[in-house]
Amino acid sequence: MKSYILIAAVFWISAGPLAAADGGKLIFEDAFDRKESQETTDEPGNGWGTNSKSRAKGHKQVDLRDGAMYIFTHAEADHAASVTHPAEFRNGRVQLRFMLEDERDSLGLDFADPECKEVHAGHLFAARFSTKNVTLQDLKTGNMRLDIQEARVAKQPLSAEQQAALKGKNEVVPKRLTVGKWYEAQITIDGDRLSVSIDGQPVASLASSGIAHPTKRMLRLAVPRNAVVDDVNIWRVE
Repeated sequence: MKSYILIAAVFWISAGPLAAADGGKLIFEDAFDRKESQETTDEPGNGWGTNSKSRAKGHKQVDLRDGAMYIFTHAEADHAASVTHPAEFRNGRVQLRFMLEDERDSLGLDFADPECKEVHAGHLFAARFSTKNVTLQDLKTGNMRLDIQEARVAKQPLSAEQQAALKGKNEVVPKRLTVGKWYEAQITIDGDRLSVSIDGQPVASLASSGIAHPTKRMLRLAVPRNAVVDDVNIWRVE
């Protein structure tokens, strides 16, 4: 009996507290169990912001209904819909449920630091889900590095150094997702590694220096067409 108690105690000491530490500190959660007071403009609540005023002429692009957040890009928008929330951490984890309603739909989780001036609009890295694949991107040292982004906007050829800098910054993994089905995604940031699992199964992983940016300050949900999101949870893991 004493041996059993000792073994159990050792297991609790090694497994219990470590499991709690690995889980990190929950810094944000949202189940979207609320209603909007009007249906004319975006009103996501709970600290969320949108780019509808600046990029969609103020047209509504976020709708709360059936306990979920429906995001869509308005026909008059000049940019994909972006729904943002502060989320400050070095290492962390984001878990959410999402659904794509059309074969052409996609959802991006863009991690940003608006205070970082080395990159366009603070873009650091992203995990993107479509009905055909999962894409991981280091944006800070890749496509959104300021000089590279400016050259592309100006339609200027990239230098040999810029072309070399883009190598290894993207990871595209085929993954078929069913239209109209809910999936649970987990995005983990650990040092310079970005990892994604869907419904508990590892799908993609990318190691790149931009991911190790010391402070991630914002999560942006990027939606070029339509996507539905629910049960967003963000942990800080240090």
